[in-house]
Amino acid sequence: MRYRIESRDVPPEEAARRLGIKPNIFADKLPNLFARGFPRPDPDTGNYDLQAIDRWMDSRNPHLFGVAAEMGARDARTVVGDRIRRMRAGVG
Repeated sequence: MRYRIESRDVPPEEAARRLGIKPNIFADKLPNLFARGFPRPDPDTGNYDLQAIDRWMDSRNPHLFGVAAEMGARDARTVVGDRIRRMRAGVG
């Protein structure tokens, strides 16, 4: 007998599908998504946690889902530092 295992961590293509967008659009929007608190991929596998994505999506509507931590403004130094590191690495 075989059991189907639903993977919690998924590749970027499936993370994009969870957001309802195509993978190339997902890749283009990742810097802005990360700036808004979108969960980062696992550093070893590069896969995204579907439950973390769902929680992030719920946090956009705390009045509907009762998520305690509302999204807020990020410290500009953090955003700029991340962008400079990506630019130096040649990643967007």
